[in-house]
Amino acid sequence: MTSPATLLSQSEDAISIWRSRRRLFSPPVQYKQHRRVPRRPLYYVSHRGTLSEPPRSRTKRLFDVTSATCALIILSPLLAAIGIAIKLTSPGPIFFTQNRYGHLNQRFRIYKFRTMHVHLGDAFGVKQTIANDPRVTSIGRFLRRTSLDELPQLINVVTGDMSLVGPRPHVPGMQAASTLYENLVPYYFQRHTIKPGITGLAQVSGCRGSTASADQAISRVDYDLDYIERWSLWLDVKIIWWTIRHELLSARAD
Repeated sequence: MTSPATLLSQSEDAISIWRSRRRLFSPPVQYKQHRRVPRRPLYYVSHRGTLSEPPRSRTKRLFDVTSATCALIILSPLLAAIGIAIKLTSPGPIFFTQNRYGHLNQRFRIYKFRTMHVHLGDAFGVKQTIANDPRVTSIGRFLRRTSLDELPQLINVVTGDMSLVGPRPHVPGMQAASTLYENLVPYYFQRHTIKPGITGLAQVSGCRGSTASADQAISRVDYDLDYIERWSLWLDVKIIWWTIRHELLSARAD
């Protein structure tokens, strides 16, 4: 007779395998301006196409390159002004670069405007930023609050390392609740089956800032996989609009 301990172990293994292969469904993206409550998606098996299919991936890539190139041209005066402000307010480079996980776990160098003091910054990015973080410069607080520090990632989009919309790229060794993400979420690396994005479904659904608990980490990954399952060009447009309206213009980003 199989012991209870063995049955429990086999059940846990089966659940992990099932979760690693599941697809996600949730209602259309909504953004509540005054109350953001992360959703927990329902699990189901889907036969819909994915972004790995050439017609869908080519459509997304064309949209990314066209939009990012136009944005870089239109925003070039703003980008120059931010660069000058950074140089005038703290010593160090204008840009901050760092290794991040990209498509299929390939690592790439991400570009951001530098928002921290050079001598206090976290070169590996494992330590998450907290409220009133002393490492952040005065101009850096404004850039983070408005998400303007992310604008140089338009270069990453043009070069093909990133997309406008997708799971946010994590640093290797990223932790939540003092535990590696991949240990907290067995299906964590499924979020890397597409290119990472400047913004994503998780961000416009309220999952921003530091991740203090395992539940928060799981919710973020679930949103990322939900986006991969439900992708459409119209969903990308909506997420970009929500990001500009509620994060950048309202200065609500963390």
